Amino acid sequence: MPERGDDTLTAFVRHLASERRLSPHTVKHYRRDLERAAPHLPPWTQVTVHDVRALVARLHRQGLGGRSLQRLLSTLRTFYTWMNREGLARDNPALDVRAPKSGRRLPKALDADQTRQLLDAEGGEGPLGLRDQAMLELLYACGLRLAELISLNLDSIDLAGAQLVVTGKGNKTRWLPVGTSALNAVRAWLKARPLFTADADEPALFLSRRGRRISPSSVQQRLRRAALARGLDDNLHPHKLRHSFATHVLESSGDLRAVQELLGHANLSTTQVYTHLDFQHLARIYDGAHPRAQRREEDD
Repeated sequence: MPERGDDTLTAFVRHLASERRLSPHTVKHYRRDLERAAPHLPPWTQVTVHDVRALVARLHRQGLGGRSLQRLLSTLRTFYTWMNREGLARDNPALDVRAPKSGRRLPKALDADQTRQLLDAEGGEGPLGLRDQAMLELLYACGLRLAELISLNLDSIDLAGAQLVVTGKGNKTRWLPVGTSALNAVRAWLKARPLFTADADEPALFLSRRGRRISPSSVQQRLRRAALARGLDDNLHPHKLRHSFATHVLESSGDLRAVQELLGHANLSTTQVYTHLDFQHLARIYDGAHPRAQRREEDD
């Protein structure tokens, strides 16, 4: 990012981390979006709506997809909302700019047979295998995000009550039920966990070989390794297990609101996209079922 002569970006990133308490992963994405935009814009205080539109057009021509552009615009809107609050800008130049639409891309969910193949296989590698099995089971049992899994502490899970407390996006906390298979896997891991404990005060539920909180890259690597060892392809990642959880629960229950709560989505529209449903289908159900939704046919 070129030198811009101020610490605006640094101050904004500090605001995200300390005041809004966003995860380091989310903060990194905000910074990356702004660093991507900065070379194509005038100084932050001089940016106009025309500059933002030109930026979107340029990046789109360079191959950046609609969803990435939407996220970039969302970052800019958040950034300028903060700039306005701090008295550094008078308007929000990204407010009325829209990204071009792109096709919806969703991770393919595991089907029931693939899920059983993954989770019912005999674990290997001794204590490491027990840890990996517990992570797999919890990701699928609770639909956790990768950051949520990594942030779990020993006191996050209530084995007797079969529930888990998770801090998700926006520092929002939710309680989740935990199934028997996942509970048993966690119990087995907890028996082996002392073998990895370098610091008796380490609160993390899942530890690395060195006794520290496991890293995102380690989880991703171990999931791919487990998938290959159990006859699946190497495209297994935490988000795919989260998507599988959402898809399977919705297919069985049909309760979109419940899935929204379990996933920790602030908006129902996010869950709708996540689980393959479209609002036209929901609207047809609503129009056919709600007594005051039906419109009278107009007279000829």
